[in-house]
Amino acid sequence: MQEKKLNKKVIMSIVAAGIMSFCGVLVETAMNITFPTLMKDFKVDTQTVQWMTTGCLLVIAMVVPLSAILKKNFSTKGIFLSANLLFMFGVVIDAVAKDFTLLLIGRMIQGIGTGLALPLMFNIILEQVPSNKIGLMMGIGSLITAIAPAIGPTYGGLIVNGLGWRFIFVLLLPILIISLIMGSYSITQVSKIKKTPVDILGIISIILLFGGLILGFSNLGSMSIFSLEVGGSWIVGILGLVLLIYRNKVATPIINLDVLKNKRYAGHVISFFFIQLCSLGISFILPNYIQLVNHQSATVAGLIVLPGAAMGAVLAPISGQILDRLGARKPILFGASISVIALILFTIFSRNLNLTWTLIIYFIYMSGIGFAFGNIMTSGLQNLTLDEQADGNAILTTLQQFAGASGTSIVAAIIAQSQNQKGVNIAVSTANGAHNAFIVLLVLGLLALIILSRVVVNQKK
Repeated sequence: MQEKKLNKKVIMSIVAAGIMSFCGVLVETAMNITFPTLMKDFKVDTQTVQWMTTGCLLVIAMVVPLSAILKKNFSTKGIFLSANLLFMFGVVIDAVAKDFTLLLIGRMIQGIGTGLALPLMFNIILEQVPSNKIGLMMGIGSLITAIAPAIGPTYGGLIVNGLGWRFIFVLLLPILIISLIMGSYSITQVSKIKKTPVDILGIISIILLFGGLILGFSNLGSMSIFSLEVGGSWIVGILGLVLLIYRNKVATPIINLDVLKNKRYAGHVISFFFIQLCSLGISFILPNYIQLVNHQSATVAGLIVLPGAAMGAVLAPISGQILDRLGARKPILFGASISVIALILFTIFSRNLNLTWTLIIYFIYMSGIGFAFGNIMTSGLQNLTLDEQADGNAILTTLQQFAGASGTSIVAAIIAQSQNQKGVNIAVSTANGAHNAFIVLLVLGLLALIILSRVVVNQKK
């Protein structure tokens, strides 16, 4: 069979969609740095300010599952243009917001744009890239979004200290305009548009599922597990899940859950979820730890996590090439093992993490993520047929965002519980909370490694 070449327009369209994903993750990680500043400016606590991340991720988790049905009903370019314009609208709102509620609304509108853009990028790769280049391009797709957390904390720290946090949003506008121009020129329609009825009850089930679960997790730090705000929200989420499973029986479900009957794919999904939860949890812990425990500035916090995040980004396409040549098992298990070792070190030293050890351990952790994360997604989708991959991609991308939202909420709740202890200063209580949070993340990391060792196989070419 003749080897197909990559089309330049395809590469440009992937980059155009990727820029929006990049901006979404950039704002998320940059805003983590600004939390102490926002808490002072808007007079809100840790539990409230974390909604800047959680709220946006929650919206993304609700929008992404619609990607498969949107792909059937609308043109790729139409989805792209909607995503880009919505994102820019949200950015403008946040740049001028005078209160925390308006700031949060802007972030949620950005979440809609990001939720449309994330699966779009990977759907273009799966649909238009030759099979022998899938690993490489999935790695580049991961690189685009991985660069954002590499520079996000530093970007956020420098902007906060130099220009003020509003410019985090202002400076995104030129980048989004470039994305808009590139996508308008390069994105082409490959698959036929098939008008498919939208399952309204399916959409409602997704809102109940993710809204209930995330709301419960976000209130966990300040309220009892048996309260209406926590336990009641989780019950709503579980009811949403039951309804979603029930609606899977209709002719055109919002998302085809039958792909989860493939045990190898399902194992990849679970591991992918756990690892993303760990990564977003750590990205919340470290900037706050550096500022509240080590008494350093936002800029220093950003610079400390920069080398590790950059290494993870650089390794993403390289590990994709390794998958193309050697198969998935070696890079995935190697990377997951390295990440678990880093989580062990974080747990051991978490009560006395100085800046040097924070930099070194996070560098180790993100090196492992660079080898494993994008390849887990690629390997999981390789277990599905071409017709199933849009739904498989939607599930993975949805859970990626849900894991980020729940990871941030869980970690924030654990740290807030510790910070609420009377008679303990903020530095000590934050360090104790971080220790407890790292224990939870370590357990999840170990579970992910065990599952991956059982489900990852080298796909036949």
